[in-house]
Amino acid sequence: MLTIALPKGRIGDDALGIFEKIFSKPFAFEERKLILQMEGFRFLRVRSQDVPTYVYHQAADLGVVGLDVLEEKGLDLVRLLDLGFGRCSVSIGIKADEELRFDKPSYKVATKMENITRRFFSQKAIPVEIIKLYGSIELAPLVGLADMIVDIVETGETMKQNGLKPALDIMESSAYLIANTNSFYAKKEEILRLRQRIQEVL
Repeated sequence: MLTIALPKGRIGDDALGIFEKIFSKPFAFEERKLILQMEGFRFLRVRSQDVPTYVYHQAADLGVVGLDVLEEKGLDLVRLLDLGFGRCSVSIGIKADEELRFDKPSYKVATKMENITRRFFSQKAIPVEIIKLYGSIELAPLVGLADMIVDIVETGETMKQNGLKPALDIMESSAYLIANTNSFYAKKEEILRLRQRIQEVL
């Protein structure tokens, strides 16, 4: 049996949709249930940020998660397949009436993605102070907490409604099928067969 960690929300639902196509039957978690067992698979419903952790510690053999979460976590996992859905960008956002400039001695950046942000600015040799926030990140530039934010952007509408604009994309992201390194070697045939079937329905 393969155990697969899925994030709550749209990416997890889209991933279950793939299994529905493969097996021609509905795959859905019962309300509030966190485990679903069907067709020789066990699915776990976890927070998106926790998917790589479950897979890394082999509580799950496989997982489906956004590339942005993978890059932020930086864990040693096998990236099996870009699934092509859940597309978004990790972008710098600034006040709508400002221009993005890197001519100050240093910047304050509010984000929940510390590692991606730190890597981007260190590659550009721009000194930054990173302010870790867990939500309502758009507020930070408006109240003087930060010069800019780094956040997920799908349409840019949330930034726009809050007086900000996306100024620069740091990376593109979409959902990936990932595997635990040990699971990949122990269950290689099974995992590669599943990857093949997923590729066919995509």
